Amino acid sequence: MERKHKPATIPVSPQMAQPTVDLSDNVLTARLPSGDSVTVYLYGATVTSWKTSNGSEHLFLSQAAVLDGSKPIRGGIPLVFPVFGPPPKSHATGQLPQHGFARNSYWEFLGKSSSESLGRKADDSVKLDFGLSSSMLDEAVRNKWPYEFGLVYSVTLEKGRLECQMNVQNKGDQPFDFQCLFHAYLAVKDISKTAVKGLQSSPYVDKVRSAQTFTESSPELTFSSETDRVYTPPASKDNTLVPLVVTEDGADSFVVTRDGLPDVTVWNGWEDKIKAMGDFEPKDGWKRYLCIEPGSVSSWTKLEAGDAWEGTCAFESKL
Repeated sequence: MERKHKPATIPVSPQMAQPTVDLSDNVLTARLPSGDSVTVYLYGATVTSWKTSNGSEHLFLSQAAVLDGSKPIRGGIPLVFPVFGPPPKSHATGQLPQHGFARNSYWEFLGKSSSESLGRKADDSVKLDFGLSSSMLDEAVRNKWPYEFGLVYSVTLEKGRLECQMNVQNKGDQPFDFQCLFHAYLAVKDISKTAVKGLQSSPYVDKVRSAQTFTESSPELTFSSETDRVYTPPASKDNTLVPLVVTEDGADSFVVTRDGLPDVTVWNGWEDKIKAMGDFEPKDGWKRYLCIEPGSVSSWTKLEAGDAWEGTCAFESKL
């Protein structure tokens, strides 16, 4: 007999979709239910792709990038540690290759953290941790830089946002000096119509002009020739680092934020320099990238025995 006022059926809520993480042949790909994705090669822990839910690729990767572990990957977000640029011959890093060894060492995937454990909704983000320690280096590299260290690199994928964080630990009994930088190649449609806001009044070293120091006078940095500058933007009144905004055709495309990373390198090699690079294709690809590289490179960071250092940057897509 049907009950006249029987209670409505309690709806069964479907299980919330979770981020997926796939590791195959030393390449890790993570995806959110929203469609956002990130790809990281264990060689160099190099992020080679970052796509948002609309399918847009936000990192430039050379079509000739070498992906077999024989040389650093051209494009994406290579990691620079423990030295930026050619190492000074008189420094402890003096025998290392340009930009150090992090970008051409194999890292270990340490695991993922779900959004839930990060205090967010279960489908909102995924954090990927990678590790590199002195014991994982080739003996030849260890002999050139014989310090005991541990690096934990965290890549967090969120909707429309990618965060990169480096933790450096001194695990030995001797202090060491280091530099660290995230060498991010942002994808742009046309470098000649691209600008960067947030650098006005910043001192910078201009590597195109004999490493002389200048102060940025323009509210927008635009590009019409080779650009290779290391900016050290002043902190705001509350001691936070001012965000940088990349615009294309006058519309915001990226917002770059930093924590613990006082410097920003801005680089585009332009036509002649790119033409001479064997691993850079297509040759007109210089029109479609802009390197915005948060780091700590204008001086050396000294890490005492047992101490740790952390630096974080994030790229938010406005496209």
